[in-house]
Amino acid sequence: MDWKLFLTIFATVFIAELGDKTQLATLLFAADKDVGKLTVFFAASAALVVASAIGVLAGSFLAAYISEKLLTYIAGIGFILIGAYTLYQA
Repeated sequence: MDWKLFLTIFATVFIAELGDKTQLATLLFAADKDVGKLTVFFAASAALVVASAIGVLAGSFLAAYISEKLLTYIAGIGFILIGAYTLYQA
């Protein structure tokens, strides 16, 4: 396993997930006294694993048809547009 790549991906996804709506929804479920905390943890973890698996499959599929460099540009432009839209709405 490429540990440098692993840590880069882990840090990127971890930072991106902090404070987002997924974490807030999980927080709200866990705040309920009648809900088992392990159930919340395992359900939220499973959901993130499945969402990540979909991302990996989609990325693998797209990589078969589009060059990695073009995908990088498309992703970068997408993030810039989302950021610009967010700033515009603020």
